[in-house]
Amino acid sequence: MKKSETLLIKKKYAENIDEYIQKGGFLSLKKVLGDRIPPEKVIEEVKKSGLRGRGGAGFPTGLKWSFIPKDGEKKFLICNADEGEPGTFKDREILLYAPYLLIEGMIISSYAIQAEVSYIYLRKEYKWIYDRIYKAIKESEEIGFLGKNILGSSFNHRIKIFVGAGAYICGEETALLESMEGKKGFPRLKPPYPANCGLFGYPTVINNVETLSNIPIIIEIGGDNYSKIGVPKSTGTRLISLSGIVKKKGVYEIEQGKITVREIIEDLGEGIKENYHLLGVIPGGISAPPLLPDEIDITYDFESIIEKGSMSGSGAIIVFGYKEDKKRELLKLLKSAVKFFKEESCGKCTPCREGTWAINDILEKIEKRETQIGEGIEIIDVLHKRMKGLCACPLGESCAIITESFLKKYSDVLK
Repeated sequence: MKKSETLLIKKKYAENIDEYIQKGGFLSLKKVLGDRIPPEKVIEEVKKSGLRGRGGAGFPTGLKWSFIPKDGEKKFLICNADEGEPGTFKDREILLYAPYLLIEGMIISSYAIQAEVSYIYLRKEYKWIYDRIYKAIKESEEIGFLGKNILGSSFNHRIKIFVGAGAYICGEETALLESMEGKKGFPRLKPPYPANCGLFGYPTVINNVETLSNIPIIIEIGGDNYSKIGVPKSTGTRLISLSGIVKKKGVYEIEQGKITVREIIEDLGEGIKENYHLLGVIPGGISAPPLLPDEIDITYDFESIIEKGSMSGSGAIIVFGYKEDKKRELLKLLKSAVKFFKEESCGKCTPCREGTWAINDILEKIEKRETQIGEGIEIIDVLHKRMKGLCACPLGESCAIITESFLKKYSDVLK
């Protein structure tokens, strides 16, 4: 398989349902329901594939599905399309150009956990894509891929769209559930986990858009074959959102573990813009600590990036640098990220609510040179310790981690 271009997911892009069917669309659904493959066998196939969630945490998808109780009158599947982290825009591309692939993935995934209803939780800022998704659902219903007794089987399924209210925190799965139940989008304390007590108290699986779009491909080529793509602990391809000071920003599909971060910048992004100097790369959305220029000769996969002290997160690669001698402009980037966390904190827990404000305050003082970098790092370190493990979700601690990491790695630049 080549390092990049149209690999697995992008091959399924289609303008309408006829084009999708011509590209082999819905054959995986026909295989599952036509061959009467038992739900547990579908889960086993996904486990074999090694597919890990593409939303940020990288949790094994098949294992997540296996937590759903086999009995019970009602279960739900939710597609998390609340893609709200700055620099992340790859799910938007699937929703726009491959909605049929997502729908097929949702039907097969729902069959695997025996859910008769699933939802697409659509980010409010993506409401302009609503009609495109709605049309794809209606077309699928008219042909018989959705509804009662799909393809002559005993399986019934409907897909509904739920539009969020515009809060970043609702990308966190339990805050998403609260939002869908008509409550304020606060993260829930865990346990219980959604697999046992999810939407309206019923067992629920929540998967990311890209994760679900991989399911028809896994059924098509088989879990074993899928697991041979990429590297053992990071299988398959991945969509990345490339932005920042590269010449060619965009969404690219790469084979995991077969292309380095530097090659992504130079080959796919066509290098750094004229007159800019590279300072570093955020490899997985603004929750991920930065990599220095001498740390980016590593392959893009879950483990390689973790070994460098960061994470691939949402697959958003943000390349940053400076023009002329304005290195200290880097502080604006960090302040922008911290301001985002401060304003998107839901306010439920004190460490996050107060901590993000305190971190923002420290950066203001560093910018005005009222606080030295060394002193700022010491204060952030104390704040981090008081937030670690004490927040209801990762938002507050992420703010502390990236701030501490930036200040330590770029202390000379920010003086």
